[in-house]
Amino acid sequence: MGQHRHALRTSAVGAVSAALIAGTALGLAPTAQAASADVRFVDIAGDGGTVLKANVVTPASADGSRRYPLLVMPTSWGLPQVEYLAQAQKLADSGYVVLTYNVRGFWQSGGEIEVAGPPDVADASKVIDWALANTPADARKVGMAGVSYGAGISLLAAAHDKRIKAVSAMSGWADLIDSIYSGRTQHSQATALLGGVGYLTGRPSAELQQTLKDFFASNLSKEQEMIAWGKKRSPETYVDQLNKNGAAVFMANGWGDTIFQPNQYARFYEELTGPKRLEFRPGDHATAELTGLFGLPNDVWTDTGRWFDHYLRGVDNGIDREQPVQLKPRTTGAYEGYPDWKSVGATRKKIALAGTTTIHTNVDSGADGGIIFLSSILDQVAQVPPMASIPLLPRRWAAVWQSERYASVQQVRGTTTLHTTLTPTKESGTLIAYLYDVGPLGLGKLVSNAPYTFHGQTPGKPFGVDLELYSTAYDVPAGHQLALVVDTVDPLYIEHNPSGAQLTFSSPANDPSYVSVPLREQ
Repeated sequence: MGQHRHALRTSAVGAVSAALIAGTALGLAPTAQAASADVRFVDIAGDGGTVLKANVVTPASADGSRRYPLLVMPTSWGLPQVEYLAQAQKLADSGYVVLTYNVRGFWQSGGEIEVAGPPDVADASKVIDWALANTPADARKVGMAGVSYGAGISLLAAAHDKRIKAVSAMSGWADLIDSIYSGRTQHSQATALLGGVGYLTGRPSAELQQTLKDFFASNLSKEQEMIAWGKKRSPETYVDQLNKNGAAVFMANGWGDTIFQPNQYARFYEELTGPKRLEFRPGDHATAELTGLFGLPNDVWTDTGRWFDHYLRGVDNGIDREQPVQLKPRTTGAYEGYPDWKSVGATRKKIALAGTTTIHTNVDSGADGGIIFLSSILDQVAQVPPMASIPLLPRRWAAVWQSERYASVQQVRGTTTLHTTLTPTKESGTLIAYLYDVGPLGLGKLVSNAPYTFHGQTPGKPFGVDLELYSTAYDVPAGHQLALVVDTVDPLYIEHNPSGAQLTFSSPANDPSYVSVPLREQ
């Protein structure tokens, strides 16, 4: 088995490396840039002497007479160190020393996968040490950037290493637990994908293997241990240190990211006190940045370059004077700027969830969040999100509430919240809430969703539920209405409904149930 996985890993790294390098050679990255920068493949001793495979890209003009800003870029989960080669060449040609390295536990780097644990954070500092000693890098001008796994490590490193003055964290996480265990619900497709890629392209540590085992086994006796494991790996845990260090932080993510949802990035952004910028665009995990890895024009990478140009090279390019929150709605092509996150959904409209509704569990009603990657990419490329016929949803398994038809466009911006009173027939259970844009024929397009799981409740006793749906930017056309649908099964998540369980939703007079939808000021 070990030899077979090693063979798969070797073949896969060859294929990925060939694709990325071929993209550069075939002109996906500008030929002049590809030819000018100097590229070296090196070994770097990381924390504890673990060998990290890396490449260094320096400006062609480097002759030892001057120093250049340094950019360190840890790889994404499961990708080799040539991942950033096209962008590294562009950045080197604009005056940076760029060092990209394969994080420990993956591909040909040594060690085991620590999931952005302390050894990964220490590795980043060791890589900076090596670069300052072996390249014409300026110790006063150090930045870090990365996509996905590289983004999380970059934020964590900036909280622990004062030398890091600027960060670009693309499709990353701020709260690891809120990403894969939001609403106390296992995000099974996302975590299975990460685990599978980890086993295929790397060497998971014993700690990671046990954590995954407990996660999928729904081992509640290990829940607090798992949460502590995730908090140790979450930049949000170290936000005070990051603020004290003062690094300029740029973060970007996709509205439909099925691995690291936008809510946790938005919350983290509001906690930052230094220079900061937040960008959200249509797309799933890392799809908004993908074309840039091949050197193609790409908004995320363009703004990353502008961010470092200003905060490391001192270029007066105006990025510090722009509105720091930039959103591209899923339904239009225009960017919108806001002074902060709380200004995004400046007004709110409530939809009353009147009456009492009981649903049965254990059956997928037909309302669901789609398929990881595929659904959000379809929404990104063709504006075709997951859909459901709202009138045809079986009310035995789905609760449905609808708004009035809107006379004008409703520009949903930010985080929709649900408040209701729930009475279960069992002590544990799971529900998934969906917000749909419903057209005249009853076809609903998914606007947002989120899961919620409870344990230890008293059967027959009502309790309050407050749930944040995933943040989004979506325009509901005039003549349409919004619908909230709640059911109990979704392929994206592990559900905890005992066989035969029922859930009753009510709206007491002293505590009415509602959905609060954030709207852009017209």
